[in-house]
Amino acid sequence: MKEYIKGANPYMPLWEHVPDGEPRVFEYNGEKRVYLYGSHDTLKTEYCGPDQVVWSAPVDDLTNWTCHGVCYTSTDGSILYAPDVVQKGDTFYMYAAEARGSRIMLATSKNPAGPFTNPVKTELAFDPGILVDDDGRVYAFWGFCKQYCAELNDDMCTIKKETLRENVIKHSITPWSPDDGMDDENDAFFEASSPRKLFGKYVFIYSKRYYTHRPQYGVYEDCNGFLSYKYCDTPLGDYKMGGDISFNGGEILPGPDGKNQMTYRWGNNHGSLMEVNGKWYIFYHRQIGTDEYSRQAMLEPVDVAMDKNGKIFVGKITYKDGEPVASEPVEMTSQGAHINGLDARKIISAGYAVHIYGGKKGGYNGGKGGAYIKPVYEKDDNISSPIVDITNSLTVGFRYLQFGNNTPRTVTANITALENLTVNVCVDDYKGKVIASFKLNKGEKTATTSLTSGVVGKHAIYFEFLSDSSNVIAEFDSFTFD
Repeated sequence: MKEYIKGANPYMPLWEHVPDGEPRVFEYNGEKRVYLYGSHDTLKTEYCGPDQVVWSAPVDDLTNWTCHGVCYTSTDGSILYAPDVVQKGDTFYMYAAEARGSRIMLATSKNPAGPFTNPVKTELAFDPGILVDDDGRVYAFWGFCKQYCAELNDDMCTIKKETLRENVIKHSITPWSPDDGMDDENDAFFEASSPRKLFGKYVFIYSKRYYTHRPQYGVYEDCNGFLSYKYCDTPLGDYKMGGDISFNGGEILPGPDGKNQMTYRWGNNHGSLMEVNGKWYIFYHRQIGTDEYSRQAMLEPVDVAMDKNGKIFVGKITYKDGEPVASEPVEMTSQGAHINGLDARKIISAGYAVHIYGGKKGGYNGGKGGAYIKPVYEKDDNISSPIVDITNSLTVGFRYLQFGNNTPRTVTANITALENLTVNVCVDDYKGKVIASFKLNKGEKTATTSLTSGVVGKHAIYFEFLSDSSNVIAEFDSFTFD
């Protein structure tokens, strides 16, 4: 019996919704694992929920994640926003953001998977990010729009008042307070503070809000779908310009009007960098559904480098004569830690798509909505997240699949036909070579067809949906090659 692909992107099961992920590598009982601490989108009608869970993976296999269950529940049943966890000595410290991030509690455990207990209130605020430096000193970063940082006392929960700094980087526009001269429309701190250390420099990862258009990314409105970074020689110093690491707007394509367009609905973003087994990754999240209340954890490999002048580069780096000269966001993929591509001969859920483009708009998001990935919550590792509200001319893309050295002969797609339709399977580009095509009559739910052209190695794959109907024509559940 065929297996469903596991540990793709999102890397947790499709029924799990853990955004705002802070990755940490901890050694416990002689084993090094990556632990992911985040919010927990369980309420379905608003952000997050009243409990948080821990997932982990061995450092040598980021496709193999284990759930350790609930690690913390808010003390009063209030909603928990983004946490962070660090280790000092043999104790793990969790900064839990109760009351929608307005009350930061410090809880402890001797196990990185928790449970974290004995919570006490800290002097920190929204979106705490913690750095334990090489000399044992501890620094905290936090804030929404306006950004704050300070060194912590030995109790790990109170700050050294003389070290408190405000706005070490410029911030988003704050309509509720007077302009303090630190507003920035081009490189604005929004939220999601996450300090790291790289090449001996202090690197500050954060969610940026662009108030100016970024046409190279298909952004023509205010947008906070980016994870960005700045760097500094000291933890509480003035941070220098870095760049953008990731963007959750999917593949960027030239549109019919010549302007670039994103192919996935962007939303808020939160995550961080982590070195895992000698390689660096950006952990972030994406949105599914018709709102931001069912977010999913994603990751991508990234390059990191420092030039001869001490400038830090993170993301997709351009080199000249062996020296880093520029960086840009890494692409958003379906493969995640399957760096050679998803096994095309396993069952692949439509929920791993990173390109949902074209078709008829309307319904949600101010009339901009169209087809979307439907959230699922049933705890079944073989469950699929279907793409619904598919209309004529929609394309759905997956980057990337691995076909190996031998071409498959057939492709099978589980598609519920709500009208008569044709589906073309294209390779490498949404307008690329058609390698298979099949027709479904209204009411049919699956189809198998032979490939008209062979395919080997690693490729992006796209499904094009065509129909004479102006109605919703299909729901796309999953597919596989044989």
